[in-house]
Amino acid sequence: MQVNTLILGAGAAGMMCAAQAGPSTLVIDHAKAPGEKIRISGGGRCNFTNMHTDPARFLGANPHFQKSALKRYTQWDFLDLVDRYKIAWHEKTLGQLFCDDKATQIIDMLRAELTKAGAELWLKTSLVDLDHDGMQYKATLDRDGARHTVTARNLVLATGGKSIPKMGATGLAYDIAKRFGHALTDTRPALVPLTFTDQRFAPLSGVATPVVAQANGTAFEEAMLFTHRGLSGPAVLQISSYWTEGDPITIDLLPHTDLPGALKSARTTHGKRNVTTALGDILPERLVGFLAEDLPLGGNVADLSDKRIEDIAARLKHWSLTPSGSEGYRTAEVTLGGIATDRIDSKTMMSRDVPGLYMIGEAVDVTGWLGGYNFQWAWSSGVAAGQAIVASS
Repeated sequence: MQVNTLILGAGAAGMMCAAQAGPSTLVIDHAKAPGEKIRISGGGRCNFTNMHTDPARFLGANPHFQKSALKRYTQWDFLDLVDRYKIAWHEKTLGQLFCDDKATQIIDMLRAELTKAGAELWLKTSLVDLDHDGMQYKATLDRDGARHTVTARNLVLATGGKSIPKMGATGLAYDIAKRFGHALTDTRPALVPLTFTDQRFAPLSGVATPVVAQANGTAFEEAMLFTHRGLSGPAVLQISSYWTEGDPITIDLLPHTDLPGALKSARTTHGKRNVTTALGDILPERLVGFLAEDLPLGGNVADLSDKRIEDIAARLKHWSLTPSGSEGYRTAEVTLGGIATDRIDSKTMMSRDVPGLYMIGEAVDVTGWLGGYNFQWAWSSGVAAGQAIVASS
């Protein structure tokens, strides 16, 4: 079978690329259904982009690499596509856009675009062997137990990273890229809960509170959730991309709260109240009880000296913790790192060294913040590669 383009991976980036690359395009995936990460994202409603998408909200060895693709195909371009398919959506928080109904609407839209472009989708299909003779790629595929040989002028690596292996995630794109001479940056789980081996927060499991969480100089103000294993919630998932094992994190439990002022005022108006009771007006009661084991929170408010008040406030605003690790790729939303971008053309997503080899989406060393940024990178990088393929045909 001869095609112009073979795309490995029927996820967000792969299907978006196929919708642009046009006729004589074959997309393969070993899964039974396309877009599985889309299906489970956003609690089943798919946080498909973010209104505030900006190149600065992405991590990678080259902080400028993503600029071209994100500029050429923006969040507004994808939103226009969603509107054309009459998919109802809403903004949740911080510019995050979700489907009103099911995430499968986005998958159906991409499949429709793919079909309209004349591309073909093979599911339950695995790559067995791959060769390149300098002019074209020759792939041996296993489709439902039957072997097929496919030759293609272009090959697109869109198989993602290592996150959520139970859904079939592998390092296939990394292996192929290395085989063709591309380097990899270090990979690790990102947008992932942080853990503590002593399970110290198990008594607080289920408690959530607004915080400012910080790791290695980068801070996010969102909710934090205590779990049996450690810490989660948007604030912690965000800083996990900046945290490295062995480093401390700092939690401000009092964002926008003047605790010294509140307690000094309470000394006069409610002096007989317990300190823990007064703090319970500001923080979750279970959290206050937990903190009381380490902080001097005994006695009544009237007994608090200015120095003791300032000490309590300082410790609550700068709660330093050192996680033992993270929950790993099992629950990580994305993989940080990947195929190094130094030998990839940022305008076309094509290898600078191997003709017709394209690398897109999560497989590349571009990782966005939580909140739809990584899907936007999938759309933008997929479009960049697809349009480049058409232009070179």
